[in-house]
Amino acid sequence: MSQTIKVALAGAGAFGIKHIDAIKQIDGVEVVSVVGRELDKTREVAAKYGIGHVTNDLAASLALKEVDAVILATPTQMHAAQAIACLKAGKHVQVEIPLADNLKDAEAVMAVQKQTGLVAMCGHTRRFNPSHQWVHKRIVKGELNIQQMDVQTYFFRRTNMNALGQARSWTDHLLWHHSAHTVDLFAYQTGGTIVAANALQGPIHPTLGIAMDMSIQLKSSTGAICTLSLSFNNEGPLGTFFRYICDNGTYIARYDDLFDARTRRSTCPRSTSR
Repeated sequence: MSQTIKVALAGAGAFGIKHIDAIKQIDGVEVVSVVGRELDKTREVAAKYGIGHVTNDLAASLALKEVDAVILATPTQMHAAQAIACLKAGKHVQVEIPLADNLKDAEAVMAVQKQTGLVAMCGHTRRFNPSHQWVHKRIVKGELNIQQMDVQTYFFRRTNMNALGQARSWTDHLLWHHSAHTVDLFAYQTGGTIVAANALQGPIHPTLGIAMDMSIQLKSSTGAICTLSLSFNNEGPLGTFFRYICDNGTYIARYDDLFDARTRRSTCPRSTSR
């Protein structure tokens, strides 16, 4: 690997651009190739960030010798096959959550990762928000134990648009995308394995073909439980809200912000990265 880690980004949409912005703040990492379905829009992104190589074919990026790693910010249904292609091409890969939309494909990616020994990871970004890190550090110190996480993930998404208000070429999904953040965070914060899971879905949208409302329950081997409510029908407030009900305090997290539920005071400094 070169001294500067050279990255190819597949998927130059709303969250692909967030990856480019983040990488620009990291010394020793550079995006050298961008892959996008719509070449004109992809060229605009590449030109804005001074990225020299643009293609609508992931294989063309994987063929570049200088590429060390790939970030996949592509539609969910493409994640597993593309991750396997990256690993087989000798590239490390980060996959935007989720790794796949079924267990079989996820296990196939894991098998190839073990064969190659390369890094393959999911973008479990919730772990790294300062709010959740504050809670995690106190858990590690033995100062807190989670009894329950009560989580609301609410958006208004009755049309197939992305975070920039642009039409998507794929359909977002409450289960495979949004709930995956909370499932991962619950396992991470409790330090246990998930031993029980229940899920209910509401009516299927006639055009989008997905459930617009879901309810999920989880139980950790530590005894902690998680109650997760998700909706694409909610008109506000939007976003994800986490309530940590602990043996020693209750805390409410939203992205980088964390408040003591009793005093309503902020408990950790807000990140300047947002």
